[in-house]
Amino acid sequence: MHVASLHRYPIKSHGREQIDAVTLIEGQTMPWDRVWAVTHEATKFDVASPAWISCRNFMIGSRTPGLAGIWATLDETTRQVSLRHADLEDISFHPDDADDVVRFLTWVAPLCPPERGTPSGIVSVPGRGMTDSPLASVSIMNTASHADVASKMDSPIELERWRGNIFLDDTPAWAELEWIGRDIRIGDAVLRVRERIKRCSVTNTNPVSGVRDTDTLDTLNTHFGHQDFGVYAEVVTSGSLSVGAKAELL
Repeated sequence: MHVASLHRYPIKSHGREQIDAVTLIEGQTMPWDRVWAVTHEATKFDVASPAWISCRNFMIGSRTPGLAGIWATLDETTRQVSLRHADLEDISFHPDDADDVVRFLTWVAPLCPPERGTPSGIVSVPGRGMTDSPLASVSIMNTASHADVASKMDSPIELERWRGNIFLDDTPAWAELEWIGRDIRIGDAVLRVRERIKRCSVTNTNPVSGVRDTDTLDTLNTHFGHQDFGVYAEVVTSGSLSVGAKAELL
């Protein structure tokens, strides 16, 4: 097996970025992945004591499909995030700066129908990415499984719909769902596979237009008897990996 591609999502549900290499840290999410999350009027987040809370407390693509069309670029040194969307002007801002957050909220508002929640701010948790799972996880996905799902669809679907961190080539379709409890070395890092990822309706959304244009969930349930794609894993040994790196089960 080999690493086909690597992805991170600096602001949860607000843009994806493809990268060439990363160093994973034991017990942590992928660096710079879901570092920030966008709150709404019903968010229950304690700013005085920040801690992980579930995704329903944030603006997410399953409730606001237009967000799926955002691409991101992060400057790790300055913590500046640049976002682009086909229907909006590009924006660059600092999620930690209150004035910049106001600019961002104005920018993203056209993608957020008011009946689905209104974005109100940006929060973060020190040392923890706001992944969907309470586990500080890194998601691993299989390009062969993607190809299998795509073969059952009426039209091609993009790999970006799955919003994964690590995509692997050269392994049989759906083999990853049998790795629960196993360790896998990817590059110099070792990860322990913890659980399957049950997918939500954001996978039905075109990652370029932000429009729901297909039904991947129905395809998963009808043809494969489940609604899972990819697995969550925990980093148990720190190490670096890059596109093309070898991966092997231990």
